[in-house]
Amino acid sequence: MVNKETLLTHEGVMKLEQELNYLKTVRRRQIAERIKQAIAFGDLSENSEYDEVKNEQAFIEGRIVTLENMLRNARIIDDEDISTDSVSIGSTVRILDIEYDEVMEYTIVGSAEADPGQNRISNESPVGRALIGQQINSVVDVHVPDGVIKLKILEIKK
Repeated sequence: MVNKETLLTHEGVMKLEQELNYLKTVRRRQIAERIKQAIAFGDLSENSEYDEVKNEQAFIEGRIVTLENMLRNARIIDDEDISTDSVSIGSTVRILDIEYDEVMEYTIVGSAEADPGQNRISNESPVGRALIGQQINSVVDVHVPDGVIKLKILEIKK
């Protein structure tokens, strides 16, 4: 299995490390306790509580492996690496949706850190992909499921 490079900011690394620590220290202990309780119910072949907790354990262990791989293969984006001349991963970009005359601000991050609710969009998303490499005052066409939107880059900052 080839491990994909994970692009992360320092903040992203800290969040993933915190989640990993929580899963390893807190959630594993909680799952172990729930497994003990489920075993105490008796016959495991018809014990839905046991099946449920084992499925949850598998999910958590899978997430731990995923986080460890992401951190192991992380490329950290330093503030010094972020240019204000053109959009790159780590840039915060103020853009104008030309059709709706609406100004938005997004931070371009790697897919592991994407959180559209916090205006953090992936460099692999249609908008992120279209903005990467562009400069202030550039107008870019972004192909989205509804068609094409035109965005003008107003500002690029770290």
